[in-house]
Amino acid sequence: METPNISKADILNAFQYRHATKEFDATKKVSHDDINFILKTANLSPSSFGFEPWHFVVVQDPELRELLKPVAWGAPLKLDTASHFVLGLSMKAPMTKWDSEYIMHMMKDIKQFPKDVIEMYSKFYREFQERDFNLDSDKKLFDWASKQTYIALANMMTSAALAGIDSCPIEGFHQEKTEALLRDKFDIDTNKYGLSFMVAFGYRKAEPPYAKSRRDFDEIVTWK
Repeated sequence: METPNISKADILNAFQYRHATKEFDATKKVSHDDINFILKTANLSPSSFGFEPWHFVVVQDPELRELLKPVAWGAPLKLDTASHFVLGLSMKAPMTKWDSEYIMHMMKDIKQFPKDVIEMYSKFYREFQERDFNLDSDKKLFDWASKQTYIALANMMTSAALAGIDSCPIEGFHQEKTEALLRDKFDIDTNKYGLSFMVAFGYRKAEPPYAKSRRDFDEIVTWK
């Protein structure tokens, strides 16, 4: 594994270049290698306890994209023009509860912890849920999982920008109606997964009509 050697100027340029692309050039497609690169950065993203409470559905079927339009008011133009359209799913309580089969699978099969480490990790994770963060409801557990999935979203958009690929994150959807659609038409088990966000990838049809504006750096950072 080599130490990264990307210049800070190139990274900041990618952040300046990135913007929430409202309409993509429908004639331009992101290559298979490039979209896999973007998704791989989601796969390599950090998560609390390293439990990866996410799943990503790449929606390329035009009929399925059409079905999303009535329940996702922020997405129709992106659904029509984006090269790739991704649904960011987060795990619900049956998957993320400290004693769930999934959590045990992650510790035993993926991380390959020995038995004593599994017992210790389980204890810490239970205390984290029940005491430290008070994750005592299904809604709280899902919101916690969504926080992790948003880390992957940010990494995908940044990696796309570094490769000169545009993106747009989308929260403009009716959650209950969208999840019903995902259950009925996308074969997604909505007892286990909920929709946290949508994100579109492609190439901008036109340059942004305005310069990027942000609060002054000194306004958002405090040194103690």
